[in-house]
Amino acid sequence: MQRHQSLVVPETARGASVAMGNFDGLHLGHQSVIDLARKPDLPLGVVTFEPHPRQVFAPDAPPFRLMNATARASRLEKLGVDHLYEIPFDMDLASLTPQRFINEVLVEGLGIAHLVVGADFRFGKGRAGTTETLADAPFELTVAPLLEGAEGPVSSTAIREALSEGRPQDAAAMLGHLHRIEGVVEHGFKRGREMGFPTANISMAGLHLPAFGIYACRVDVRDGPHRGTYDAVASLGSRPTFGDHPPNLEVMLLDFDGDLYGAELSVALLHYQRPELKFDGMEPLIAQMHADVTETRRLLAQ
Repeated sequence: MQRHQSLVVPETARGASVAMGNFDGLHLGHQSVIDLARKPDLPLGVVTFEPHPRQVFAPDAPPFRLMNATARASRLEKLGVDHLYEIPFDMDLASLTPQRFINEVLVEGLGIAHLVVGADFRFGKGRAGTTETLADAPFELTVAPLLEGAEGPVSSTAIREALSEGRPQDAAAMLGHLHRIEGVVEHGFKRGREMGFPTANISMAGLHLPAFGIYACRVDVRDGPHRGTYDAVASLGSRPTFGDHPPNLEVMLLDFDGDLYGAELSVALLHYQRPELKFDGMEPLIAQMHADVTETRRLLAQ
């Protein structure tokens, strides 16, 4: 997959059939939009925006993204996308009228041949552009209906709600895949190693925070000498036993011995086991960690 991060694209990237949207989480609704863009005679593209427009309009809002740009690109490549157009989003782009956006971005910039958007897609200054605005554009247009799940419309908002309530399996049903937290292993305080539970630390900066607590996980180590897939137990939260810290994800790979610093991990949340707790000392914490590992092994064996 070719990843384009400006409006200057090579000639080979023009003339694609594209799906356009923010595609945060790449849930089943997003996948249905992308599927409608598949044409046997045209390359498949996705037009999205980076940073997410919400980060530009509300920079002080709580983190909300389900996946960062790298994770989204990785997932799109697995879906068979040929070209990912990550349009740099800023206030200048936001100020374009719908017609200027069509002409300057889609026609002159990317030279698209076919566009697919969801029925509720809005674009341009003041979100004034609609699917009706796009109907007069000089390319083929397909409007994808909103996808309904068992509990209502499939949306990134509903997925965030499920994760916030400790329901990763419900989130996965709407996503069409397990929710993953991806990042590079950072150095921590090494308390887990001292207690006999060495963990790999991943930052949650910029990402939506699922319910704090303990999760049964499967982890893909994507690079380095330990590349592979492992069962794991993870703690997501602020580590209240040791004071107040920025939220992060601490992952312990089961039956693993090795150095993961600097490795890229993709952590899939399978089961929410219990909420985060504050312990009165190390002994009750270590006893609970042993119990957590036992429960993780039971859940992952099912």
